[in-house]
Amino acid sequence: MIHEQTIREAAACKGIGLHSGVEVNLRLRPASPGSGIVFRRTDLDGFEVEATGRNVARVSYATSLMKKGVLISTTEHLLAALMGMGIDNAIVELDNLELPILDGSALPFVEMVQRVGVRKQRRRRSYMRILRAIELREGNKFIAIYPAESYSVSYSINFPHPLIGAETYTAELTPEVFRRDIAPARTFGSLEDERVLRNMGLIRGVSQENCIVLDRKTVINGSLRYPDEFVRHKMLDLIGDLALLGRRILGRVIADRAGHAMHTAMVAMLLRNRTLWEETIPEEGREEVASHPLPVSLRTDN
Repeated sequence: MIHEQTIREAAACKGIGLHSGVEVNLRLRPASPGSGIVFRRTDLDGFEVEATGRNVARVSYATSLMKKGVLISTTEHLLAALMGMGIDNAIVELDNLELPILDGSALPFVEMVQRVGVRKQRRRRSYMRILRAIELREGNKFIAIYPAESYSVSYSINFPHPLIGAETYTAELTPEVFRRDIAPARTFGSLEDERVLRNMGLIRGVSQENCIVLDRKTVINGSLRYPDEFVRHKMLDLIGDLALLGRRILGRVIADRAGHAMHTAMVAMLLRNRTLWEETIPEEGREEVASHPLPVSLRTDN
């Protein structure tokens, strides 16, 4: 059987929030089986906010959680790292409202997990087995999940920048693939958008050390880690947002220019409708999924 996992011992890091610009200390702690990922605000008497779609607060330029007025902001990179590395249970302590952006990717969080190691737990891991196709559309944006025997993701983007344009990346989500091919992909932004976003009270902590910075033609702060680093980072965000389902998916995810709002809309739809999936505890190497003919489709034109 496949068992749940946590980290072997605590690991810590510190940095600044991408949007708030505030300093924050983060400590990742082991957690008991069945507890999931829980954020704990040490500056607010240890108030806890569970990493679930039911606590999603706002998702404009990052995914934030809120419970009883307590905010946890920019959760997607850490959640992607934990999902990608197979961590089911962990406590995330932080002393401010926003997680540190670090280098703009999930790699520093992956390295935290690697430094302390992974511990297998006695509880068997349950999966969300997708039973039939689920599709969401909003204009030219699209996200869908289809029945499959494992967890795979395909993401497409199309930016009107000569260095980006149309990119598609597909991956089978395993710890090795995530660590090597997805986790190092950094967030990105353009100088043209900087003033607008700062006027909105965003990206106060952005720098050339934690973001790929583009002018109208090229990257101005070094070379890319991958030729298609932009779409890989969007896949990273998607994996982190879908971690708010609270369990690993058995399904094939396809997204086209979706973004945080559509990612979390898919999470909300799945959590609301238990006819779309079933909880299953597969044996090692036997993650079979039945196929069902009728898709569920929702179009939103806002």
